[in-house]
Amino acid sequence: HLELHGHLTRLSLPCNYNNYYYNNNNQQFSMGSPFAINGGACVAMVGKDCVAIACDLRLGLQALTVSNNYPKIFPFGDVYLGLTGLATDISTVSDLLRYKVNMYRLREERAISPQTMANLVSSSLYERRFGPYFVSPVIAGINHTSGKPFICGFDSIGCIDFAKDFIVSGTASDQLFGMCEGLWEPDLGPDELFETISQALLSAVDRDALSGWGAHVYIVEKDKVTKRLLKGRQD
Repeated sequence: HLELHGHLTRLSLPCNYNNYYYNNNNQQFSMGSPFAINGGACVAMVGKDCVAIACDLRLGLQALTVSNNYPKIFPFGDVYLGLTGLATDISTVSDLLRYKVNMYRLREERAISPQTMANLVSSSLYERRFGPYFVSPVIAGINHTSGKPFICGFDSIGCIDFAKDFIVSGTASDQLFGMCEGLWEPDLGPDELFETISQALLSAVDRDALSGWGAHVYIVEKDKVTKRLLKGRQD
């Protein structure tokens, strides 16, 4: 029998992680959460035969801005992975998935599809469920067999959130939900989708102190990918 005296910190009670950190469904981050230490925002949207994914460029240490050139979207062939959360875990998870996708390509002799990538990300996160990576991934891509756009999101232990409209993650996710609900419409073309996701992201990060400083936007179509840099407020 172990008796504990005095005040216990959060780290002394791993069971509290379940209530405190894995709450991506209601997006209630606090400054004490690993998800909010470095800040960031990511959003993916579905259009007509196209898909878009965008992220901000800020890397911070709570209120201190460390860099204004820290993109959070990683291309894996024609599939794009956005990662928000703890910067060290973003680096670790992106490198791990780069290795796994390369091994998949060598073994299967074909590019990975968005749905397969989603299952790979989910299983990789669930492997570490007892000591999770503090990341909130977002996937966007077009299935070249069916030609249909695909987006999904995850919590930090790999539960997949499929969507037909948009997915958000990061410290600006509350603001992104509101902007996307107001601006997104079904069957947007590539140009309209770019305008919609850009306005949604820039408006959302302007209302969040932990994200912003510009953005990267990818518009993925069946035959091409367009990448654009957005200049945002530099404060």
